[in-house]
Amino acid sequence: MDTGANRHRDQAGERGRARRMPIGAEVVASGGVHFRVWATRHRSVEVILRSGPGEGRTVSLDREAEGYFSGLVPEAGVGTRYLFRLGGSNGLARPDPASRFQPEGLDGPSEVVDPSAFRWTDGDWPGLRSPEGQVLYELHVGTFTPEGTWASATEQLAYLADLGVTVIEVMPVSEFRGEFGWGYDGVLLFAPFRGYGTPDDFRRFVDRAHSLGLAVILDLVYNHLGPGGEMFAEFSDVFFSRKHKSEWGDSPNFDDAGSGPVRDYFTSNAAYWADEFHLDGARIDATQSLYDTSPDHIVGAIARRMREAAAGRRLLIVGENESQHARFLRDPNRGGLGYDMLWSDDFHHVARVATTGRREGYLGDYLGTPQELVSALRRGWLYQGQWNLRQGKRRGTPALDVPPWAFVNYLQNHDQIANTGTGRRLHELTSPGRFRAVTAMQLIGPATPLLFQGQEWSASKLFQYFSDQAPEKADEMDRGRKEFLGQFPNLATPEMQRRIAHPADRSTFEHSKLDPSERDHGEHAESLTLHRDLLRLRRDDTTIRAGSRPGGVDGAVLGPEAITLRWFDPEGQGNDRLLVANLGTELHLPVVAEPLLAPPEGHRWRILWSSEDPRYGGSGSAEPESETHNWRLPAHSALLLQPAPSDADEHRDPPGTA
Repeated sequence: MDTGANRHRDQAGERGRARRMPIGAEVVASGGVHFRVWATRHRSVEVILRSGPGEGRTVSLDREAEGYFSGLVPEAGVGTRYLFRLGGSNGLARPDPASRFQPEGLDGPSEVVDPSAFRWTDGDWPGLRSPEGQVLYELHVGTFTPEGTWASATEQLAYLADLGVTVIEVMPVSEFRGEFGWGYDGVLLFAPFRGYGTPDDFRRFVDRAHSLGLAVILDLVYNHLGPGGEMFAEFSDVFFSRKHKSEWGDSPNFDDAGSGPVRDYFTSNAAYWADEFHLDGARIDATQSLYDTSPDHIVGAIARRMREAAAGRRLLIVGENESQHARFLRDPNRGGLGYDMLWSDDFHHVARVATTGRREGYLGDYLGTPQELVSALRRGWLYQGQWNLRQGKRRGTPALDVPPWAFVNYLQNHDQIANTGTGRRLHELTSPGRFRAVTAMQLIGPATPLLFQGQEWSASKLFQYFSDQAPEKADEMDRGRKEFLGQFPNLATPEMQRRIAHPADRSTFEHSKLDPSERDHGEHAESLTLHRDLLRLRRDDTTIRAGSRPGGVDGAVLGPEAITLRWFDPEGQGNDRLLVANLGTELHLPVVAEPLLAPPEGHRWRILWSSEDPRYGGSGSAEPESETHNWRLPAHSALLLQPAPSDADEHRDPPGTA
């Protein structure tokens, strides 16, 4: 497989032999291991074999053009642990920037891995047939189960498939410093974090997911490297940009002198996950902080190279873009960047304000009105180029032509839970009825829904920010975290600042681990039933399913905290669906001058599904419309209605009409 614009050739050993990746250690079929590294700062590079096959050997690599060094070491093999020594016998010994595994941690030796040795069973897996119709589930391997490993997560895959999930979105797994962390401070991007298991354990996770019909995508962080990433500057003084700096630290050099190998490092990494781990795509983190002024923007190059590596499988490329630029979602032939979906913070923010009444910090850009809810559900982003008062600039670009399924809507994700300061989940911040109602808006609404681990059973566990670092760095991160959360006035108080858990405290990590046994009991089982039923509706109801297409859903405001959404029968037979949701007190509508509430001719609306079903912990539901009281919407509820034949007398023309 070709992971670069041109195949990388071994110029020191077997001339003309193609490599899988431009750098790293690759097992050679005829024997030995071929090493290649980019180190423009040095005149010489040696590979030191620390243990395993070839232990004790030190071999000088041959210098190539553009600052590369390479060489075939016949004595090395699978399991060899090695370091690169930079600049001769007295130089620094560092792990491989393209290491496939770091069994002794970030600063230890890299281990030679043969990806072709794994026996895949997913030959019949077709990949995602379409980006439309998916249900995403975000999980963090270290906290998804009490054990926090690939093996234990694999045991939960059948449960996720039965729940109705179609795509698992795994939070970043590249090797980082310390024993626990979110993964957004990854350093060695090709090496799956040792604490979760071996690279083959990750492959088994993906292989099992495919056997159950589940796709797997990986959150990739390319806007910065975490603590320890400064080692890349020891290899090359042009690895980091001199023009740009991200809010998290040094930005990779994607557009200045010497940027070619840097771009190749990151695009090859994206291709690597599709090739060697059979991943079905990626979620690219904070794309607004991937700085590139070149004609071929790195965010588009990443998506293109990953698709090329998929060998014909349909991938799902998702982006996070706080700036809300619709260019990401447009076809490259129209000047776009070729992404399938983008996360939509807007839906989360307006739903959070509507259900809790809290508008601190960045939530102050929203009022939580029913009009905002309707617009977020119908249009995706609320900000598509309007002036944003808090930011002091225009935010977003027009996206009215983008299909609803291209927006990823969520009520919870890793950031938004942790940004409550205490790590509490939405069901704890609002009433049970409101939580059930907005869950219905999310899960059967026209956008692509994303669940965060444990959301479906209203998990009792917190999810806080945790990162295991050396004391000085850990304290710096703690101060930065508290300063960021200080934008929320309630979290800026001394009392709340003291309650924000220290990220390097192991208990912060341990308290964030899910307890899957919860989901079978009490209110947790009720919440799980709610989510199962809504996802089943989304999958099986043809009218609801068609709502993700342009024009499939319309909506209106019914009251101070009430909305309606109407799904139109794609067959044109009048088999529409109507959602009436009320986040406020009980609402009576004696005058109903809203055409979306009119049932198909010869029919009246009847309840198909209710958030107040006792199986979900609700109080039961009466039909919302009658001849005696017109429309009555219960407090903190959502009702999904379907047309049913009505009595003939209801539609008989009054006397004297033509």
